[in-house]
Amino acid sequence: MSARIQRLPPQLVSQIAAGEVVERPASVVKELLENSLDAGATRITVEVEQGGVRLIRARDNGAGIHPDDLALALSHHATSKVASFGDLQRVTSLGFRGEALPSIASVARLTLTSRVSGQETGWRITGDGGDTIDEPLPASHPVGTTVEVRDLFFNVPARRKFLRGERTEFGHIEDNLIRLALSRFKVGFGLWHNQRAMLDLEPATSDADQTRRVADLLGREFAAASMFLDRADAGLRLWGWLGLPAVARAQPDQQYFFVNGRPVRDRTLAHAVRLAFQDVLPQGRHPMLALHLELEPTALDINVHPAKQEVRFRESALIHAFIRQGVQTALAEARPGVAPAPVIRPPGQRPWPASGFGGGSGGGVEVRQPGLPLAVNERLAAYGQLHTSRPEVESTPIAPPDEVAEPPPLGYALAQLHGCYVLAENPAGLVVVDMHAAHERILYERLKAALAQGGVKTQALLVPVTVAVGPHGRQWIEEYGALFAQTGLDVAALGPETVVVRQIPALLAGLDIAGLVRDLLADLTAREASDRAERAILDVLASLACHGAVRANRPLNLLEMNVLLRDMERTDRGGQCNHGRPTWAQLTLAELDRLFRRGR
Repeated sequence: MSARIQRLPPQLVSQIAAGEVVERPASVVKELLENSLDAGATRITVEVEQGGVRLIRARDNGAGIHPDDLALALSHHATSKVASFGDLQRVTSLGFRGEALPSIASVARLTLTSRVSGQETGWRITGDGGDTIDEPLPASHPVGTTVEVRDLFFNVPARRKFLRGERTEFGHIEDNLIRLALSRFKVGFGLWHNQRAMLDLEPATSDADQTRRVADLLGREFAAASMFLDRADAGLRLWGWLGLPAVARAQPDQQYFFVNGRPVRDRTLAHAVRLAFQDVLPQGRHPMLALHLELEPTALDINVHPAKQEVRFRESALIHAFIRQGVQTALAEARPGVAPAPVIRPPGQRPWPASGFGGGSGGGVEVRQPGLPLAVNERLAAYGQLHTSRPEVESTPIAPPDEVAEPPPLGYALAQLHGCYVLAENPAGLVVVDMHAAHERILYERLKAALAQGGVKTQALLVPVTVAVGPHGRQWIEEYGALFAQTGLDVAALGPETVVVRQIPALLAGLDIAGLVRDLLADLTAREASDRAERAILDVLASLACHGAVRANRPLNLLEMNVLLRDMERTDRGGQCNHGRPTWAQLTLAELDRLFRRGR
């Protein structure tokens, strides 16, 4: 190492800059696609070979580059997108640093061919990783630009050793293209790998076309189990597709965020969504989504990451609250008659195929929840008191009132199956309801509403119940006794391993109190409780609702079943229980016909 300061050679400067911009073949594709979009292209095709290491070719029909500017395009700090500091504060283009093409040309063999409108021919310029750039030469080319990148990292072998296998590298390329295709619906995209067509998307201008593109990119199952969100307030707009819990995944790998059309990975947005979903997803599950945030360009800084993958909001707290509230409100509307209906597939019918590029594998996941005791003697306070006759007395469904022209979304109850499911008929066909999951959500939302309105209605026990909980359980009671009191549960330490219960929420009257307390403590231990009071209270309410809901093998008569259906339709987030499981599913008449081969 030299002890004197010296100016670095231009090629080494370029290779150092490339280290920030060009991490792998997908980085090259991202930069080229962004340039094409900024040029106003409406069709972009990307061809790659060997995962992009051997070849990356990006073609577009954009405005093109003037022949006098071709050499400048391969020079550092040269761009047509920013001319002053004021422009930098209101950047609306995807690229603006002027570093992409020269950085790529320093670590690969690059050929740039372009033609602008009004020119009789196109022009081509090449660079081979050296300091010099050849003079542009005439070349046949339509209006637009083609950038060809060969032998990536041929002159930096140490960088090439860090690349993964061909399939992995192509997967990163695919993901970058998917992100941009979800951000620019009016642009058509094509992707080829080793001379094989992997993706062909036409411009999506209508709502139906956009939904079809989302289905193509993220899977038809996501499209069928998602809801469209569009909310605006205080100069902010949030819109896009929000996956319901039925298509949640074990990893947050199918979460696509866009800020003013720019794909980003942002902790503020991700955290706001995670909090919004905490009431409908179990720990360890992550929603699928494609959400766009639009705001004034001066309200964010996009010049905080060399690859422009991160942004910084000037009022992050406002953004966080807006995103969380918007997603929470949308999820609250996910109830029967509003959100997409879960569909039961007849035996032998395979799930909808996922697209071959990046999504759709999140459906059909198993969501675990605590085991359900089979205590048939436990009283269903919300429904059991509504009817005193034996279940078999009611033999016909309740007919809709004469003045109601249209039947309710979940229709009317027909029967109870195996003590667990309610079968109902609606205009679409057959509805199957998980009665415990549905009642659990209803109780939970009622407890939350009561707490928000000033307090949960309570019922004092004539004879306090003593519960043996062990030393660890007693410690939980001492630590969270005040929190339990807010939820209507008065429980206090009585001895070294004993607690006493003097009061419970009125909605849970008649339950096995000792079993409820033990289950509640077990839930808190499993969740390790939360140091945030809000989350801890919700955890307690969720546990109370779970253990207070109607249990398996609890007979319901038709009146009770119909009351349950109507409550589901009025309850926020009524489409899924507190653990993320669906509360109901639909089997359509068409599917029944296919099942019995009617019309064939």
